[in-house]
Amino acid sequence: MISLSVTALVFGVVFLAELPDKTALAGLMLGTRYRASYVFAGVAAAFAVHVALAVAAGSVLTLLPHRLLQAVVGVLFLGGAAVLLFKKGDDEEEVRTPVDQSFWKVSGAGFMLILVAEFGDLTQIMTANLAARYDDPLSVAVGAVLALWAVAAIGILGGRTLMKYVPLRLITRVAAILMLVLGAFSLYEAVAA
Repeated sequence: MISLSVTALVFGVVFLAELPDKTALAGLMLGTRYRASYVFAGVAAAFAVHVALAVAAGSVLTLLPHRLLQAVVGVLFLGGAAVLLFKKGDDEEEVRTPVDQSFWKVSGAGFMLILVAEFGDLTQIMTANLAARYDDPLSVAVGAVLALWAVAAIGILGGRTLMKYVPLRLITRVAAILMLVLGAFSLYEAVAA
């Protein structure tokens, strides 16, 4: 059974953390050159692979004793918040584009770009942390995949418009604050348990 509260929390945290990331820019660049549905298919498949790996890693973390697990998760969340608060703006990366517009070429380019660019990324680590924290792999996976797909869709269909109205710095700060709260709560549970 899927927990809607866990799914919603994971969606919010991952969405806010991924929105200012290079994925939205990569999706925007590919989306301006190629059919959006083809780009989204490749990007969505790559994110599904990333979430599966992250949830599997998080499930392994649940084998640790509860207090140690809470301490590890808390420290990782605080580290993620620090990364968001102190990271400098990424330079736009050059995207290699396929020569033709076929589905397999375009979706393959999107898949490979995201698969390589996002491996070991902050949101993948956060997803593993959330899977360990809530010990509900299905709810975490659904929330993370939907968040990543939403960010990809926004990037592909209208990233420039969103960034005109919502400052990137605000999005980053909100995500960092959420991670600080989750980290502090996890550390409190580790000490108080």
